[in-house]
Amino acid sequence: QVQLVESGGGLVQPGGSLKISCTASERIFSFNVMGWYRQAPGKQRELVASITKSGSTNYADSVKGRFTISRDNTNNTVSLQMNSLKPEDTAVYYCKAIAQFYYYWGQGTQVTVSS
Repeated sequence: QVQLVESGGGLVQPGGSLKISCTASERIFSFNVMGWYRQAPGKQRELVASITKSGSTNYADSVKGRFTISRDNTNNTVSLQMNSLKPEDTAVYYCKAIAQFYYYWGQGTQVTVSS
């Protein structure tokens, strides 16, 4: 069983920045895609950003130009740098590791954007 542990969430003011990270218990290079999702209260979980094994990235329209996903295969970590944060970015952020026939979720980390 792969363990994904998110860290770095917290409270930040609108316009501020935050970096969250996800560390895996095994080599992330074994997964085709690593992704960040989020779920706000009363809403469905949605894709925020993803990065493939080759480094190709994909972003939700709502975060393009503000968020950057990156992966560190040496340290088995995927990070999400979030800039120009807005109150509507408030959610629990989840890491997901996707292989060809299975996937794993992390436990989530809360990000709150409020003054």
